[in-house]
Amino acid sequence: MTFTTPPGTAAWRHLDARDGFEVAYFQPADDGLRVEGCTTAVEEGETWIVGYAIELDASWTTRSARITGRSASGLRHIVLEADGVGHWRVDGTPAPHLDGCLDVDLESSAMTNAFPVHRMGLRVGDRSPAPAAYVRATDLAVERLEQDYVRIADEGSRQRYDYSALVFDFACRLVYDESGLVLDYPEIAVRAA
Repeated sequence: MTFTTPPGTAAWRHLDARDGFEVAYFQPADDGLRVEGCTTAVEEGETWIVGYAIELDASWTTRSARITGRSASGLRHIVLEADGVGHWRVDGTPAPHLDGCLDVDLESSAMTNAFPVHRMGLRVGDRSPAPAAYVRATDLAVERLEQDYVRIADEGSRQRYDYSALVFDFACRLVYDESGLVLDYPEIAVRAA
């Protein structure tokens, strides 16, 4: 089963780990998709805002991400550029620690978990690593995040994946709608619109 075209907009309410909200807008772009959005939250007593504009190619591989963050420590901007085959530049500087990553994953976002499932096109029972360029919410630090997706049996028209990120000792079951946007991200977020 393939995904349908994403809606014009979607929103998530953040749970447990933080109290906040994310809104994203999807629009076709030259040979791909442009996703713009913003997350605001309070986490462990600290407030932050993260805005993003992400360009994806036709395979949903990240080609660029322009991210702005604001917290009590100030305003930050960062630009990530990718060649589509696993090489990255962060603010124009090569980032070899991200070699092999095809997706950007924003700590502040439930939406970015759509990128690998679209790009990988796993069949039920398939497993795949999906290392990502992981951008922290409060300071926009960019790290490599090793993560893993296993597609399990669908629930009606909804695809489901067992997800894990060992560095955080975190695993959960992600449920996606027909357009491949996460509906339920346990302990992190739930789809609001």
